[in-house]
Amino acid sequence: MFQKPSESDIQSAAIRIQPFIHQTPVLESGFFNELTHAQIYFKCENFQKAGAFKSRGAMNATLSLLPEELKQGVATHSSGNHAQALARAAKICGTKAYIVMPDNAPKVKVSAVEHYGGEIIFCEPTLEARESTLQQVIERTGSVLIHPYNDLRIIAGQATACMELVNVVRDLDLVFCPVGGGGLLSGTALSLHYFSPKTKLIGCEPLGADDAFRSFKSGEIVPSVYPKTIADGLLTSLGSLTFPIIKHYVHDIVTVTDQQIINAMYYVWERMKIVIEPSSAVPVAVALSGKVDLKELKIGIILSGGNADLTNLPWN
Repeated sequence: MFQKPSESDIQSAAIRIQPFIHQTPVLESGFFNELTHAQIYFKCENFQKAGAFKSRGAMNATLSLLPEELKQGVATHSSGNHAQALARAAKICGTKAYIVMPDNAPKVKVSAVEHYGGEIIFCEPTLEARESTLQQVIERTGSVLIHPYNDLRIIAGQATACMELVNVVRDLDLVFCPVGGGGLLSGTALSLHYFSPKTKLIGCEPLGADDAFRSFKSGEIVPSVYPKTIADGLLTSLGSLTFPIIKHYVHDIVTVTDQQIINAMYYVWERMKIVIEPSSAVPVAVALSGKVDLKELKIGIILSGGNADLTNLPWN
């Protein structure tokens, strides 16, 4: 059997991180309800500390470290949201964060890491470069690896978002959740399994980075090679811990085009008056795509983050 956080691991994570995160609101929109002929509930992690759900996992993992580990500092590779979440968590815990970022990472996310005091090491925008650079940093500094998604403490932390959602909205029929490395999707899957077992889960992915879709259909991890999508937070491959959970508990994975993602993002900005980033818009795009029949169902959508580059909005 595969490794996974237990029900009590997720409940403990929620208690551990509670002083350091927002319990984000769940919003409704008459516009989206009319468009989909469903009741949609948006879990707004775009209002989370550091602007994304990643603060949950980063805080849980960092707070779980032993004092002697914490002294060494923490290290990771990330294109943005995990980077700034871990830099913030390290600052709160009084330690150093070493962040390997691809040299094409969005400026808004780079500046946020700097704001939280993280030390950035840039590398080429490939998974191989990210991992090899990170290994060098860990050898040089003795810091502790906090992987962006392939870590049980991270998965348990991310699971708390959906746990909050199902505590607020009972008897959801479906939840839509974006997938990149799978930390949020696997955590969401476990929360539904433990706390709302009748609710089905749909993973949502850009067509230009559809490795999770292909992995899900083939039954083995298909690496992400040269992904091309506006959803910059969903470029990584699934992990050895996240994939078995997704394979076991996720009902389906559905893909959408970049144009569908842009349209969905625009609708959320225009109609709900809230800022979301492209990766957040992916599950909204799936809900609007017609690929899943939503009529008269209760739907949860996890809006994963709001760290949009205001100087480079995709509809301009």
